[in-house]
Amino acid sequence: MRLQFLGATGTVTGSKFLLYNSSAKFMIDCGLFQGMKEFRLRNWAPLPVPVVDINAVVLTHAHIDHSGYFPVFVKQGFRGKAYASIPTVELCKILLPDSGFLQEEDAVFATKKGFSRHIPALPLYTYNDAVAALPYLAGIPNGKPFDLGGGLKAKLIPAGHILGARFVHITSHAPSQRTILFAGDIGRYDAIINQGPARIKEIDYLVVESTYGDRLHPEDDVFRRLEVIINETVSKGGKVLIPSFAVGRTQEIIYIIKKLQLKKRIPLNVPVYLNTPLGIDATEIYRKYADEEEFFKDGINEDSFRLPNLHLVHTQEESKKLNALAAPAIILSASGMMTGGRILHHLKAYAGDPNSTLVLVGYQAAGTRGRAILDGAKSTKIHGQPVALHMRVEFIDSISAHGDYEDILKWLSLFTRPPLATFLVHGEEKSTAAMAERIRERLHWNVVVPRYLDEVELK
Repeated sequence: MRLQFLGATGTVTGSKFLLYNSSAKFMIDCGLFQGMKEFRLRNWAPLPVPVVDINAVVLTHAHIDHSGYFPVFVKQGFRGKAYASIPTVELCKILLPDSGFLQEEDAVFATKKGFSRHIPALPLYTYNDAVAALPYLAGIPNGKPFDLGGGLKAKLIPAGHILGARFVHITSHAPSQRTILFAGDIGRYDAIINQGPARIKEIDYLVVESTYGDRLHPEDDVFRRLEVIINETVSKGGKVLIPSFAVGRTQEIIYIIKKLQLKKRIPLNVPVYLNTPLGIDATEIYRKYADEEEFFKDGINEDSFRLPNLHLVHTQEESKKLNALAAPAIILSASGMMTGGRILHHLKAYAGDPNSTLVLVGYQAAGTRGRAILDGAKSTKIHGQPVALHMRVEFIDSISAHGDYEDILKWLSLFTRPPLATFLVHGEEKSTAAMAERIRERLHWNVVVPRYLDEVELK
C-alpha cells in the first residue's frame, strides 16, 4: 500500500491524499487549493493519476478545502462513489454548487472589469458541473464499516470540527493487516457548540493536521469580546461586519449572539443580517441535525440557531441595500477569509467608516485578503480597485473549529501505542515544523513532514 500527498502540504488548503495498492486507487479528501496564487494554480494542474483510474473518494468533511475539487473529478470522467457522513453529504449538496456559482461569478466580473489576463476568464468548474457531481456522493452512518474495494475496508468516526466531520479509518488486509487514519480537521475539546474528537486507541499510520501547530487559542471570553465589540460599534452608529465561514462558524456566531441577547447584554433592536444564501441553507441543516447528531453539546437544539431579529438576505438586490444602511447593524456574510463573496461589497462600502468594525472570527490563510488585513494592511484591493481601510479591525481567534497544539497533543496522548509513522499535513510550514517538534519531544513518535507530491510506502 502506498500513499501520495497531492495537497495540504505547506498550506492549509487543497487536501488530497492518494492511497493505492496493486488492485485499486482511492482519494481521501478532494479539496480545492485557496489563498496564494502558487497554490491556486495547482487546481488547474493535472493530477499524477487520471481521475478515471480512481476507484472511490472518501471525504472527511464538507469544507471546500477538503471537498471543493470533487466537481473537477466528475467533470474529468470519475464515475465512482464519494463516501462521506450523511450530514457531510447534505452540506456538500449546498457547498459545491455554491462554489461553482462563485467561480462563475468571479470569472464574469473579472472579464467585465478587465483584471484577468484571460479573456474571457474561465471558472475551474461551473454551478452545473457541481450539480452533476452530487449523485456520486454516498452517505455512510457513523462507525459502519464499508468496503472500498481492492481489499480495503473503511469506517467513519466523529472528529468534532464541524457538523459531519469524520476521521477516515482504513484497514488493509493484504499482504498483511495495516490500518491508517486520515484525521482531516480535528475539533477542539472546549468548542462552543460541539463535543470534542472521538478517542482513537491505536493505528499503524496517521495523517493529521497541524493548522495551529505553533500556537494556542487565546483564553478569551468569546461572549464578552463580542459583547464589547457590538456595543461599542452600535454606540457610535457603525456597522459590525463579520466575514464568516458559512458552515460551522456562522452557526456559532448566531448561537453566541442569541446567548448575549437572552441575557440582555446586547441590544435586541439592532438587526442581524445573514447575507449568505449558503450560510442560510447550512443553518437549516444544523437545525435539522441538532437533535439527532452526536456532534452537539447538551443543551443545543434547533432553537439555538434562531434569532428574533435575524434577517435572511437571499437576493443580490437585498444584499446591495445593506451597503447603504443608515442605522447600526450586524452583517454576517461569506467568505470567511474574504477571498470572494458578498462580504467584499460590504467591506468596500464600510471600510472608510472609522465607526464601523470588521471582526475576523476564523483562521486567515497566507495569501488571502483576510490575512493581509490581519497583518496590518492599510488598504486592500477589491474587484481590482484599491480600498483604504479606516474601520476598526478586531480578531477573535478563540472561536476556531481547529484544535490547537495542546488539543492535538491531548488527542494523540490517548493512543495506547505510537503509530509506525505520523504524517503532518494541513499547516503552513512554520506551524507544521513546530507541531512535529512538539510531538517528537513530548511523545517520542516517528513524525514525517511530507512535501507536495511526496510518496511513501506503508509497509
